[in-house]
Formats: sequence, structure tokens, C-alpha cells
Amino acid sequence: MKNAVLAAIGDELLCGARTERNASFMAGKFHAKGWNVQRIEVISDEEDEIISLLSRWAGRTDLLIISGGLGPTHDDKTRSAIARYLGCGLKADDEAYDRVLARVKDDQRRYDYTKKCRDPQAMIPELAETVFNPAGFALGIKFEKDGTKVIALPGVPFEYEAMTRQELPEIFAVDEKRTASVIILDTPEMTIAGKIPEVISNNSLHVSILPAFPQVELIFKGEPEIVAWAEGLTRSRFDGLVLPEGSRSIADAVLIEARAKGVKVACAESCTGGLVGGALTEIAGSSDVFNGSAVTYSNEAKQKILGVRAETLRNHGAVSSECACEMAEGARRIYGADFAVSITGIAGPDGGTEAKPVGTVWFGISGRKGTRSVMRRLPGNRGEVRTRAVRFALSELWKELHSI
Repeated sequence: MKNAVLAAIGDELLCGARTERNASFMAGKFHAKGWNVQRIEVISDEEDEIISLLSRWAGRTDLLIISGGLGPTHDDKTRSAIARYLGCGLKADDEAYDRVLARVKDDQRRYDYTKKCRDPQAMIPELAETVFNPAGFALGIKFEKDGTKVIALPGVPFEYEAMTRQELPEIFAVDEKRTASVIILDTPEMTIAGKIPEVISNNSLHVSILPAFPQVELIFKGEPEIVAWAEGLTRSRFDGLVLPEGSRSIADAVLIEARAKGVKVACAESCTGGLVGGALTEIAGSSDVFNGSAVTYSNEAKQKILGVRAETLRNHGAVSSECACEMAEGARRIYGADFAVSITGIAGPDGGTEAKPVGTVWFGISGRKGTRSVMRRLPGNRGEVRTRAVRFALSELWKELHSI
């Protein structure tokens, strides 16, 4: 088994101003290929810290990938730190940087800016090689030290991904199915583990259990035959609660199910402010089954757009079974959909009462069998309540579609 270490450089990551995404992206790719990720590190924009990182892992891992610190500003110190570590100077790779400039030659503003950034973005340590940037402007750096291959790349996620795909094609190549994912709804982790003991205890299989209300994702890794056995057995034990094969999320499953059944779907949202529609439209091709989402945050909007009755709001309030049902029915009507889901709740941090505390969310599901509602008290802060509400709404919509 090969080993890798992933590192990210940036004070903005350490203070929480930005979220590190590159290491987690690559960790998943390595894990799927059977590599062992020994460590993920985040360090500051200091040359000594970068040199310490290089010294710490050279000779102790097969591959070290570093992201960040290769831009044109004063705090981008990766290239100079690598040069110090290798004991050499910097040189300009004008040929590679000219290829970068050629990409923006028809945009004078970007061309002028990129040309102005040639120094330092074209500079490479003399004892290292250039990694061409097919998506951005800063060149990457690669070298080998004491048996460890080191690759330093820009921290911009889409540039990082493009360059890792370019430099490590074997990690991204599609091969035999050594990894499988099964997503199960409305079932606690311990219940799942208890129903597939022969899978959980199999020493030839690596099983990860990842809960994210209202779903639990099982990831199986191993030889293709054992992975196929584990996936098939798990699906058979949880029939009716398992998202369809090939779905990467609940939103994906909704679209797959709607296409299979030849139906259209829509939604109406209050406290989630369009996040359900966003989850569906994030997936390419969703327009063939998703007709739209009405964001009706105010009571007035609920009445004017969805046709929620004034007496419903007066007698039961916006956060109620009655309102959720009328919202779902209104979404079906205005979008001409076969099925619709609605969300209305109190995401917080304010607005809760003793009867309806923060986290109280009502969901309406309207379809061919009629309209029903369900309430959940969702934990967490405002963002977490909204995220959980989106997942639960989509899971209820999928179950409704799956049942027809």
C-alpha cells in the first residue's frame, strides 16, 4: 500500500476565514485507490513552517501534495521555501508561463494582469520541475527528495483539481469497482450494523458508516468481488429504504426516481429559502423532471403565490401541518407538477416558542395519493437546521416517488 500526506498552506485556513477543501478532495481519491493517507496538515504562511513540513515527511511517505502559497502576493512563500529547502535559487519558466498567457490573449484586462504577475508566478526552484497550470495562472512545482515525490500546487480548488488530474492520472482513472456506496434512510447506525453483521465483521472489507440525518451512508472498500457482495447484501436487507444504485445524494435519487416514473416534481420553501431547489438544480439535467421551487418566506407570499388560506395562517400559523400541506398543494398547482414537497419552520436563532421551539419544521408532501405532512424537531444552529431540513424534505419526496 502506498502512502500519501496532504498539506494546505494559509493563515486564512487556520483562522477560519476560508475552508480547506483540497485535502479532503484528494483524500477521497486516494482512499478509493487503496492508498493510505498518513496525515492531513494545515500550516501557516511561513517559510520555516513549510521547510519543516518538507523535512518532516521527505523519506517517510511516497507522495506529499501541498496546496497554497503560490500566488503573486507577499504572503505566498511556497516557492521560496522550497528553493531554500533544496538549497538553490529560482528561475523563470517563461515557456510554461507563455502557455498560460496564451489562454487569455483575447481578454486584454486578464492578459495584462497575468503578464504583470509573471514574477513571481513563473518562478520555479532551479532543482525542481514545473507543473503546468491548465486552469489558472500560477505554475506548480514538483521534485523528489529521499524517495518522496513532492507536488506543490495553487490553493484555488478548481486549479488544484485540474492539476492533480493532470499529474496523477492513475488516481483518477476508472478501474474495477473497489469502492461502493449505499445510502439508507431513516435507520440509526446501530440498527444498520445489527442487520448486516457479516458485512461489518468481514476482515477483507473496510466499512465506513457516515450518518447525516436522515440518512446513513455506508462505504465499502476492498476487492471487487467482496465489495459487490457487501453492496448486494446490504441493499437486499434494507429494501425500500435504500437509495437507487448510482445516486450520489438524496437529490440525485429524487431525479432518478422521477425520471424512472415519468413524473414532474416541484417544491415550496419558507425557512430553507430555495435550498431544496438549489440541491436539485445543482445536478445537470434536472430540468427534465424538476419544474421549479417557490420561495415564499412571508405569509403574504404564501397566500399570493401558493394560495395558502388566510384562515389557515390565522388559526394555525405558518409553521403548521395545515400550512405545509397547502404550500405543497399550491406548488403542485402553479408548477403543473405531479409531486411537490414543502418546508415551513423556525430555523432560529430567534422566533421559537414553548409550543414551537427553534428547530420545529413542518414538511408537506403532495402527490397522486393525496397530501400528508410530517413534523421534525431538528437540532443545531440556523445553518444546520436548514441543511437537515433540505435533506429530510428530499428524503420524504423520494419515498413518495418510490412508493408509486
